[in-house]
Amino acid sequence: MDFHRGIILNIDKPPGWTSFDVVRVIRSLTRTQRVGHSGTLDPMAVGVLLICTGKATRRVIELQKLEKEYEAEIVLGFETDSLDVTGSVVATAKVQERWDQRLPDILPRFVGEIMQVPPIVSALKQGGKPLYKLARKGLQIRLEPRPIQINGIELLACEVDRFRIRVRCSKGTYVRSLARDIAVQLGTRGTLSALVRTRIGPYTRKDAWTIAGFRGLLDTLQPAVMTPAT
Repeated sequence: MDFHRGIILNIDKPPGWTSFDVVRVIRSLTRTQRVGHSGTLDPMAVGVLLICTGKATRRVIELQKLEKEYEAEIVLGFETDSLDVTGSVVATAKVQERWDQRLPDILPRFVGEIMQVPPIVSALKQGGKPLYKLARKGLQIRLEPRPIQINGIELLACEVDRFRIRVRCSKGTYVRSLARDIAVQLGTRGTLSALVRTRIGPYTRKDAWTIAGFRGLLDTLQPAVMTPAT
């Protein structure tokens, strides 16, 4: 387990952490400066985050191309500026009766190559600056739709004002935007209320290390597998 030579770690990102929070902790635990991740998860999201150390950071672009799988909960009746429940409400709308009966016909419309407008509150850059920083300043931002690939959507459950889906998709897909767009098709507004990344390619959440579990592993292995940072 030579972290300096290069290892890909499948980490289960905790809620409330940024992806860089995980990178920083792994860097500290492994005493390796060269650490990166292969795809950002928002702080409210949990699940698979691939962390590359040492020479394995060269594989980040390769890993980013792998199919991703998510389980998402979408609540209907309102929309926020960030398109998830951490944001401020910017619009409300009545939830139509029997909306759940329409979902099986609506979800297939989003499968395949589609055009998607990303969230304004995101790490995407415009003019060299992250969109979320521009949004915080109250600047008007116009975003063009981008092509993404959704390989499959499965309806998992419906409740009074929300539903859960499983999504298989390409790099660049924003499930927050998908929540907004599905809600519009239902004649209302919608916001992402929970998100779990269950898989990236062959890396699954059931096989992922929690931060505590990984720290415990290192405690049992040190100093045998640890080498000084260079």
